[in-house]
Amino acid sequence: MNFHSQGRPLSNEGMDQICSALGAPAPAVWSVLTVETRGFGFLQDRRPQILFERHIFHKLTNGRHDSGHADISSAKAGGYAGGTGEYPRLEKAVSLDREAALQSASWGIGQVMGFNYEAAGFVAIDDMVAAMVKDENGQLLAMANFIKGNKLAGALQRQDWVSFARGYNGPEFRKNEYDARLAAAYAKCRLMLPDLALRTAQAALLYLGIDPGPIDGFRGSRTRSALMQFQQQSGLRETGELDHDTERKLLAEVFSD
Repeated sequence: MNFHSQGRPLSNEGMDQICSALGAPAPAVWSVLTVETRGFGFLQDRRPQILFERHIFHKLTNGRHDSGHADISSAKAGGYAGGTGEYPRLEKAVSLDREAALQSASWGIGQVMGFNYEAAGFVAIDDMVAAMVKDENGQLLAMANFIKGNKLAGALQRQDWVSFARGYNGPEFRKNEYDARLAAAYAKCRLMLPDLALRTAQAALLYLGIDPGPIDGFRGSRTRSALMQFQQQSGLRETGELDHDTERKLLAEVFSD
């Protein structure tokens, strides 16, 4: 199966759509993205971030593939390879039971489990996977639909972080201080939101193999160094800033159709 795309990051229009879907302000949405997600929805090779859950595959297939396939089908969670290493596990499971395999992975920036495809707003698992592969806008809209489907949008609107964390993470959410972390992230996001243009540039640099640090929309020393490296390679003035010429050339090189 082809899971590659251009790997387009979240756009301003996409964020507006997600805020509208949840009825929540941007700082509240960004708080959830900061604490509850992988930070960026794609790997460097532009495939969606995934995590294959062998215990879910075991459950969905009634354990009929456990024998000889303990790495991808077991009553116990585990066997994770991480990063790009999750795709061979997924593809092996697909060869045994395609639909169960796709439902047994968590997808994209929000790591929504495939078996939640209906709650995420899709008719079929294939539709969900296509959205996860296409862009971060689709990944985050699926996460927003999942939040709405689990009746957590109200808590997000009120910034009731205890209720949101309990619903999103389960009754043991306090072990990892999810509510406190969400509150702290909200206080920070109210003061400054990520720059989506810079975040897109960071993603583009990542795809080119130039390490910009976290794909977070904030300017740090690693992003500055990465921009300078790209500018040097491209014959541009080495400012370390995302000026018009740098942004235009970077996006054209990485996201041209």
